[in-house]
Amino acid sequence: MTAPAPGISTDPDTVAELLAGRRLVALTGAGLSTDSGIPDYRGPGSRPRNPMTYSEFVSGVPAQRRYWARSHVGWARMRRAEPNPGHVALAALGAAGLVERLITQNVDGLHDAAGHRGVIDLHGRIDEVVCLDCRRTSPREELQARLTASNPGFTEAHSAEVETAPDGDAAVEITEGFRIVPCGACGGTLKPHVVFFGENVPRDRVARCYAAVGALTPDDGALLVAGSSLQVMSGLRFVRAAWKAGVPVVIVNRGATRGDELATVRVDAGCSETLTALAARPL
Repeated sequence: MTAPAPGISTDPDTVAELLAGRRLVALTGAGLSTDSGIPDYRGPGSRPRNPMTYSEFVSGVPAQRRYWARSHVGWARMRRAEPNPGHVALAALGAAGLVERLITQNVDGLHDAAGHRGVIDLHGRIDEVVCLDCRRTSPREELQARLTASNPGFTEAHSAEVETAPDGDAAVEITEGFRIVPCGACGGTLKPHVVFFGENVPRDRVARCYAAVGALTPDDGALLVAGSSLQVMSGLRFVRAAWKAGVPVVIVNRGATRGDELATVRVDAGCSETLTALAARPL
């Protein structure tokens, strides 16, 4: 199958006309949360980042100390983020029954905060912590309180001078002396309940995403991508699956994406304004 050249548009009416009467699955990325004050990885003006890999994290205490020190500062900011108009618009489309399933590559939990139900958190949630030994999960706020008690003044000393990544990683350079804490249940190693680079997304989660996309048909379905450059296969594979099935693909993103050649229409614009305008039109 040869991919059609995508139509590039900034007009929500073009998208509304294409999506009218169709069942939608939405796939969102970091670009959707930028208007909530959370920077993305690859959008225009984004600085190069080098996220910690899973193998690095499990290599030992030094790497874990570095991660948790930076994340401790980042979470103090990230937990204050609120849903923006793009999240609200998608929640409205979901409440109206137009978006049947939402798959997000983000870990910030803002879709839930906006009231969207049935979200598949493809890469997990930064507001949860998992023990690598006993697999117990616990709220991030619980760990934050323990880290604050063990490292008084650390956040205040660093929060004004650093940037924070979409996964809550803050660019703190000096992390020596930061005290990490073990699992409160078994004394094991704690990790944020998110998928690191080099770590596989749980198979059942991937299967749920494929099932949602697979339920769409060329006649009555469409895949709406919002705020993702689709640079990693984790999200791109679902766009490819929709395209192979002949399902229309609409991409809303500032700048080019890796899935542009598979798009029926690409909207080169911000998510907040485009999705808000889309939600205001009859679909």
